[in-house]
Amino acid sequence: VQLQASGGGLVQAGGSLRLACVASGNIFAINDMGWYRQAPGTQRELVAHITAGGSTNYADSVKGRFTISRDNARNTVYLLMNSLKPEDTAVYYCKMTIVVVNAYDYWGQGTQVTVSS
Repeated sequence: VQLQASGGGLVQAGGSLRLACVASGNIFAINDMGWYRQAPGTQRELVAHITAGGSTNYADSVKGRFTISRDNARNTVYLLMNSLKPEDTAVYYCKMTIVVVNAYDYWGQGTQVTVSS
C-alpha cells in the first residue's frame, strides 16, 4: 500500500489550496483518513480527520477555513484550505487506516505548503 500526496505549493495569505492524497495497492477497505502537519521545530499535529461514515473533526486553528472530504471510490482524501495564513506553513501529511488483512496506519510522503505574508 502506498499513499501519494499532492497539491502543496506557495500561496499568498488569504489564498487557497487543495491537497489530495491517493491510496493504491492491495486495499480491502479504508477506515479513518486524516491530514496532519509539521512546521520546523514543532511536533506533528492533527489538522483534520474524517471517519468512514463521514464524520469530521478539525483543529481549532483551522475550523471554518479548512474542509476535509473523501472519495471512497477513488481511495482519496482531500483537504480544501481557504483563507490561508502564514502560520499554516508546514509540511502536510495524509494518514489512512487501511484494511489489507488487518488494519494498519499508512502515511503519505508529505507535501509542502508555504503561505507568504
